[in-house]
Amino acid sequence: MLELSILGFLHEEPLHGYELKARLQALNGHIRPVSDGALYPAITRLVKAGLVEQHTEPGSGAAQRRILTLTEAGRTELLARLRDPKDVDITDGQRFFTLLAFLRHLTDRAEQAAVLRRRQAFLDTPSSFFYRDGEPVRAEQAPDLFRQGMLRIARATGAEERQWLTEAIASLER
Repeated sequence: MLELSILGFLHEEPLHGYELKARLQALNGHIRPVSDGALYPAITRLVKAGLVEQHTEPGSGAAQRRILTLTEAGRTELLARLRDPKDVDITDGQRFFTLLAFLRHLTDRAEQAAVLRRRQAFLDTPSSFFYRDGEPVRAEQAPDLFRQGMLRIARATGAEERQWLTEAIASLER
């Protein structure tokens, strides 16, 4: 998702590494901080693949800034990743939020709706954090206060997300 995020932010405008890192931090929050040890190798991979270009400009002080720009191949790659995300990008909540942050770059509303339908189908599959005899455990069946809390919070969040997905898909299909 780091590469998708880099491509997505650079689709919006050229950025230097520090600005890009700040945007990534804001998107991921405290859940998944972005280290320089992950960010700069990812940028290097994208540059080597021809998806991102970099050039230097004078900085505000003596140091020069590397400006990153998305190439046409990078735009094509971003749209392909948005159009056909991996299953884990649909099923993992944080990864799905990252996908949502850039889904607007797909201009075909039917393609956007198709991605949302995949998430909707995933959420409609009965699941739980805990299972008993192969069946998902509901909050009311959980053995303690804390697991009940986990399951109730997940149920409420899931209900709200399902409602939003239904509304968003209907809006896209109008």
